[in-house]
Amino acid sequence: MTQQDHSVSRPRTLQDLLGIEAPVVLGPFGGVSSVALTAAVSDGGGLGSYGLYGYDGGAIRKTAADVRAATAKPFALNLWVPTGSEATDLPEAEFDSYVRVLQPYFEELGIPLPEMPARYMPDYGEQVEATLEAAPAVVSFVFGVPAPEVVEEAHRRGIRVAGTATTVDEAVALEAGGVDAVVASGMESGGHRVSFLRPAEESLVGTFALVPQVADAVSIPVIAAGGIADRRGFAAATALGAAGVQVGTAFLATRESAAAPAYRELLHSPAAGTTVLTRALSGRLARGIPNRVTAELAAPAIAPFPVQNWLTGRFRPQAAAAGNTDLMSLWAGQAARLVRHHTAADVLAELLAGS
Repeated sequence: MTQQDHSVSRPRTLQDLLGIEAPVVLGPFGGVSSVALTAAVSDGGGLGSYGLYGYDGGAIRKTAADVRAATAKPFALNLWVPTGSEATDLPEAEFDSYVRVLQPYFEELGIPLPEMPARYMPDYGEQVEATLEAAPAVVSFVFGVPAPEVVEEAHRRGIRVAGTATTVDEAVALEAGGVDAVVASGMESGGHRVSFLRPAEESLVGTFALVPQVADAVSIPVIAAGGIADRRGFAAATALGAAGVQVGTAFLATRESAAAPAYRELLHSPAAGTTVLTRALSGRLARGIPNRVTAELAAPAIAPFPVQNWLTGRFRPQAAAAGNTDLMSLWAGQAARLVRHHTAADVLAELLAGS
């Protein structure tokens, strides 16, 4: 299917476009995605999504096979587009200086200090190749517009393409790049701010302002994200012109997610009512529940992305295993206080009660 052919025969609804029954998309968590949650959302009629940040080609192929074995319904795989700003050639002396800043956390968890790796993240081309070979129903992208040849090849294989925008200009760029749907991610969203045309700090548009402007600016379906956790958010998003919603935090708090028990417990507590925008955990701006790491680390002691993400990634899993939420990344959106449910089926039912 060519890009031109696809645009001529655009389906009327998000459900038609993606082959799903309910216009609800699971937020693609980079690091805490699970096969069980992805399959549960897809089996419930929505679009389950799995974030592939940090996965090489082999891991992507295995993950796709595992999801496909768990559900016969459509699902999405998500990739991060390189922005060109990634610090991939940091001098060793500078690397060591950032390690020293984090040394107390390693010592607290009894973990040896890491040595400088050969690379901080897998090759993007390898990720794209493996993802397209896996042929999910949808491949979604954050942090940019996928290359024309990637979109063309996805369409040739019958794969729908979604992009993520934090501003109207980004949404327009994504539509011009040939994507089939755009996620309009308001600043209320948990996790990374996936801006790519302007710095994230200059792209903090709220969902209520962003969604109707994007819906007016593009002709492809708009999926609202940010601050949506219950039937009221679903109803508001569709009233603003969204064809569907993408929900992260409410699903992250369910038993099917890969979030550590202490993390899920925190999402169901009053502590989730406060979130901050921070670069402390990854080197890129992201929204989460504040903890000791976010309180203690500030520029210039924070390494650039992906170095900071790789470094904290050496101790975050051990902190999660120990239930130490002070040393974890606790991504959460501003609607976290609305989290009520413990299963993906219940979250879906609550959202769809707003339709």
